[in-house]
Formats: sequence, C-alpha cells, structure tokens
Amino acid sequence: MQVEMFRSVLGKTLGFVGYTVQYGCIAHCAFEYIGEFVVCSGPSMEPTIVNHDIVFCERMTRQLCKIQKGDIIIAKSPFDPNMNICKRVMGLEGDKVCTSSPSDLFKAHTYVPKGQVWLEGDNLRNSNDSRSYGPIPYALIRGRVCLKLWPPHSVGTLSESPTRRIIKTHSDSD
Repeated sequence: MQVEMFRSVLGKTLGFVGYTVQYGCIAHCAFEYIGEFVVCSGPSMEPTIVNHDIVFCERMTRQLCKIQKGDIIIAKSPFDPNMNICKRVMGLEGDKVCTSSPSDLFKAHTYVPKGQVWLEGDNLRNSNDSRSYGPIPYALIRGRVCLKLWPPHSVGTLSESPTRRIIKTHSDSD
C-alpha cells in the first residue's frame, strides 16, 4: 500500500516537474525570440518614456536586421553588460550624424561605422548616449520598443522623436 502511494506521489511529482520544465522552456523561447516586458527608469527618454513606464520590446525586428532610424530600442550598455539602456536610433551604418551636444556652438559630424548604430535619448540635455560613448555595435541591440503598456492613460504605440532631429536621406526611401 505504501509502495503504491509512493509511486503515485513520485509519478505526480515527476509529471509536475516535467510540465514546469516544458513551460519554462516555452517562456524562455518566447522572451528570447519574440519579446519581453521592460520597466524603464531614468530621465533620458522623457517625454516619450518616463520613469517606471512599462513597455513591450519585440525581438523579431532586430533578428531580421530591420532596425530603422527613429526606432526606440533596448540595448546592452556598452559599459556594463548587466545593464540595459533605452535610446532612439538616430543613425545607421554609413549615416552622417551630429556628434555635438545641443549647447555646442559649433556642430561636429561623423559617419556611423559598419555594423554599428548611433543612439540618443529624447531628453538631449539629460542623456548619456552615443554623443558621449560613440556608436554601439548592432549586436548589443536586444529589441525594438513597440508599445507602451503602463501607465494606463498612455497605452499605445510610441511617438516620433520630440526633437525631430531624424533626417531621412534619399536612400532611406528606397
């Protein structure tokens, strides 16, 4: 009788562990290849994204190499691989970008190297971005932010850059 009860409990336990592992694998694949929910912090993307906003970051665009100028992305920090950054793509490889801060009297420009992107926060006066650390490798991009989910009054797609500094070139329309 005890052996049968032990087998029953063992069978149910192993079944539960099996389902847990299966669902864990499915969740991992979903977060790794489809997208994830991200709680944002810091002032660099204000007013588009403010402290404690929750956004959905999809991964498919990045995997298909379809990131475009104007997209808001989540990327690994170029200084700390345990930290993510949220910035707007202002330049892709080959693009000429302004490297100056808004207060600089003379404007400096550079070209974005192959395999890299130029990132800036929407809050130019309070953002540590490519203007201070340069372009980052495309491989650091984790995904594209496509929806704001919290707070409830601002749920929806994200607006274009409030600075309107994104310049589309002729090759962008091809």
